[in-house]
Amino acid sequence: MTRVLVIEDNRNLATGLRNNLEIEGYEVEVAADGASGLASAREQTPHLIILDLMLPGMDGYRVLKTLRDDGVDVPVLILSARGEETDKVLGFHLGADDYVAKPFGLLELLARVDALLRRAAASRVKNGLTAPVVFGDVVVDPGTHAVRRRGEPVMLRPKEYDLLIALLERRGQVASRSELLEEVWGYSGEVYSRTVDTHVAELRRKLEENAAEPRHILTVRKTGYRIELV
Repeated sequence: MTRVLVIEDNRNLATGLRNNLEIEGYEVEVAADGASGLASAREQTPHLIILDLMLPGMDGYRVLKTLRDDGVDVPVLILSARGEETDKVLGFHLGADDYVAKPFGLLELLARVDALLRRAAASRVKNGLTAPVVFGDVVVDPGTHAVRRRGEPVMLRPKEYDLLIALLERRGQVASRSELLEEVWGYSGEVYSRTVDTHVAELRRKLEENAAEPRHILTVRKTGYRIELV
């Protein structure tokens, strides 16, 4: 059974989410603060996490950053009353897969949960690359998910790696922002295209000699991005 972890300190909201998710057939666990939510995520290995930001003790941003730093790539849907664009961009930057602002529509939330889970399941079986790919002084090995630059390992967050693979699979062809949003994050339409730009900026910082003047991860004006495989 698909397991969903809800980390939410509002008891009424957490109970309502649990009831509706269980009606949909999910197994649901609830944690009321950041520390216990982090412990549950590590111990129970849920298939998806619904994470509030304003939690007692350890806030949602710290929970998310800790999970991603630990290499936990389970999909995370942020659910928060903090709906400013800067909050959303920071959430995506730290590795969130989706962001829903309170108040929200239940049907929309359930649809996003379903889409995240389908995307995660598809990514586990999809791998268009099999042999290592080299560009510049970077080597990407899809078989082991290892990325090295000048022989040294490079730590990429899960979405950064997925974005890199999506670009590499096109073998130098252009990928639009909307294509990357749908392929990597599983959404089209109302998703913040700046999250693509933020993740590209991180890839450049980690993989380019000069992130301000990239030689390989290139912007195609008014279109999207491509990787120059030289």
